[in-house]
Amino acid sequence: MTDLRTVPAIVVMGVAGCGKTAVGEALAGALGADFIEGDRLHPPENVARMARGEPLTDALREGWLDAIGARIASSVAEGRNAVAACSALKRTYRDRLSRFCPEVVFLYLKIDRETAWRRVANRKGHFMPASLVASQFATLEEPAADERAVTADGTRSVGDILKEIAG
Repeated sequence: MTDLRTVPAIVVMGVAGCGKTAVGEALAGALGADFIEGDRLHPPENVARMARGEPLTDALREGWLDAIGARIASSVAEGRNAVAACSALKRTYRDRLSRFCPEVVFLYLKIDRETAWRRVANRKGHFMPASLVASQFATLEEPAADERAVTADGTRSVGDILKEIAG
């Protein structure tokens, strides 16, 4: 397993409800890294589309992925580590983010559909409705063995996930 304490950038990835933000914030705090919340970098049109229950297309994700990648690259260029929360559901999305920082490692929070749906349905104040969880799983391409990725059980507590990935 890659020692996540030694890499300049980590993208916490997975479907909606897997815990990207909670794990990402805790991991960034533990590492003294910048935390980048990918959801805050969506253009208003993307947020409105998702709020209406419409999944994003690959083309609509491009600018968003580039904004996240640019923030990661900026932190690393300034000598700071970065932890970003970003679904990064497809390999092409992860490849796009990797162009901004080739050393990035993806922390995939694997979760089942039922847990993801329940978590998203119970969230307050978030634009992503539970109706989009199925489309997230339909889009998901789990990281392949040749990718710079670590998988953790997203159904576990944040503390347990951090212990698991710390080795």
